[in-house]
Amino acid sequence: MKLELLKSSFEQISSDLVVVFATKAAAKDTGKESGKKADKKDKEQKPKVTVEGLGKTGTATVTEKITSALEDGSLSASACEFVLFRDAKVAQARHLAVVGLGEVKDITAEVIRQAVATAFTSAKAAKAKSVSFAMDSLAHNSLSPEIVMQAAAEGAALASYSFHEFKSGKKDDGVTTVHFVSTSKNKGQEKGLETATVLAECVNFSRWLGDRPGNRMTPTILAEETAKAAKGTKLKVTVWDKAKIKTEKMNSFLSVSLGSSQDPKFIIMEYKGAAASKKPVCFVGKGLTFDSGGISIKPSGGMEEMKYDMCGGANVIGTMLAIAKLGLKVNAIGLVPATENMPGPSANKPGDIVIARNGKSIEVNNTDAEGRLILNDALVYACEQKPAAIFDAATLTGAMVVALGNIHTGFFTRNDKLAAKVDAAAKSTGELVWRMPLVDFHARDMKGTYADLSNISSGKGAGSATAAAFLENFVDKDIPWAHFDIAGTGWHNGDRFPYNPRKGASGAMIRTFVELAQAF
Repeated sequence: MKLELLKSSFEQISSDLVVVFATKAAAKDTGKESGKKADKKDKEQKPKVTVEGLGKTGTATVTEKITSALEDGSLSASACEFVLFRDAKVAQARHLAVVGLGEVKDITAEVIRQAVATAFTSAKAAKAKSVSFAMDSLAHNSLSPEIVMQAAAEGAALASYSFHEFKSGKKDDGVTTVHFVSTSKNKGQEKGLETATVLAECVNFSRWLGDRPGNRMTPTILAEETAKAAKGTKLKVTVWDKAKIKTEKMNSFLSVSLGSSQDPKFIIMEYKGAAASKKPVCFVGKGLTFDSGGISIKPSGGMEEMKYDMCGGANVIGTMLAIAKLGLKVNAIGLVPATENMPGPSANKPGDIVIARNGKSIEVNNTDAEGRLILNDALVYACEQKPAAIFDAATLTGAMVVALGNIHTGFFTRNDKLAAKVDAAAKSTGELVWRMPLVDFHARDMKGTYADLSNISSGKGAGSATAAAFLENFVDKDIPWAHFDIAGTGWHNGDRFPYNPRKGASGAMIRTFVELAQAF
C-alpha cells in the first residue's frame, strides 16, 4: 500500500473516498456545578459537531451532510465513530466519510491513530481502493505537525496488514493508496510520515513472522528471514547453530530443543549507530516457534495458537530492523533464542536438572514453563555485552492474561528510574503498559529443592511475578532490566485497538522499544 502526503485544497481531492475529521463541542454546563437546575432544552439539545479548515465551499458541503446526520442521530463525533455518505460526490471524490475525534481537549496521538485506523478499515469494507484524509479538517490541538502525521500514517499503515498468503483464489488487495492531503506541507509532516512508514513496515513484518504456522516458521526459517530482512541496512546478523549453542554452555536453552527434530538457533542482531564508547541497549525476545508444552503437554484446545509463542522474538527482530532503518544514533543489540518445545524421545522430563550459562542449576519441574529456560541463557549473554539496559519480551505466562487481559502489557522491574522511562516511552507511542510487582517473596518461591532454582513456583498464584523473579537470577544487579510479558497483547487484540488485526499477531511493544532505545 502506498502512503503519500499531498499539498492540495479540499476541492481538488480526488479519490474513491475522502475522510474528514470531526470534533464535538464540550458538554454544556447543565447547572450541576453552579447549583442551578438544568434547563430541559439543554438536555435535549443535539450535539454540536465541527469540521475545520476545508475552505468555504468544502466546509459548507460537509456541514450540510453533517447536519443531516445529526438530525437522524447517526453522528455525534465521538472518538472513532465513522459515518459513510455513499455517492456524496464531495470535492473530486465519490464517497465522503466523517470520523470522530471526540472533544478537542481529548485529542492525543493515539486518538488520531485509532480514528484513522477505524476509517481505513471501514473504507476497505466499503470497497474503496483509494482514500484521502483531509488533514486540514483535523481540529487545532497541542500536537506538533510531525506527531499528528506520524500518528495518522501509523493508523492507516498498521491497519492495512492482513495475513492471507495461504488462501487460494484471487486476493483482494483492498485499499491500495492513501493520501494525506493538506493545503500546507512542511518538513515536520514529511518526517512524521517517513517515521510512521518505517515503524509500520517493521511491525507488520513481525506480525507476518508470528502469523506463519509452525511448519513454515521454524527456528531455521526465522533466522533466515531475519538475515534476509536485514540486508541493505547496518544491522549485522549472526546465527549460532546447535553445536555453537552447546559450546557456549547455553545448556538450559539447549535442553528445551532436545524433543524437537528442528535444531535451535540463537539469533544475534547488532546495530552500531553511535560511538563505540556508548553502551548498547539490549533487547531479548522469546522465540518459541511452536510450543506443545513438551512432556507436560498442553490441552489440545487452542494449541494451534502456540505458533504465537515466538512473538517476543519476532517483535525484538522488528525493533532492531526499525532502529536500523530509522538510522538512530544509538547502539543496540537484539537477541532471540529460537526453538520448538516438543515431547520427543530426548525431551526434558519433569524433574530433570539443567545448568545455565552462568552456572546456576535448575530443576525442570514443568516442561511447559520453557520460555524462561531459553530466555535465561540469552539474558546472561546480554549482560556480558555490558549494556546500558536490558529489555526482554515474551509470551511468558497465562497468569498475565488473567491479570491484565489483552489490553495492557505487564512489565516488571525493581528499578524505579527505568520504570519511569518505560512509562514515558509507552505514553508517547500509545501502547498501554502496567507495572507489576516484583519482590523478594516472588524470588523465594522460585528456589529449588535439589537445584539452585525451580522453573515453577513453590507457591500458588502470582505466576507472572514468579516467572520474572526466576529471570532476575540471570541479570547482573548493576544493569537496569525490565521484563515485558506480552502473553495477553502479543496476538488477538484487534477488538481493543483498531490498527491491530482482530485475529493474529499484533507487534506489541515494538514502537515502545524503539522509543526506549533512544532514552539512553
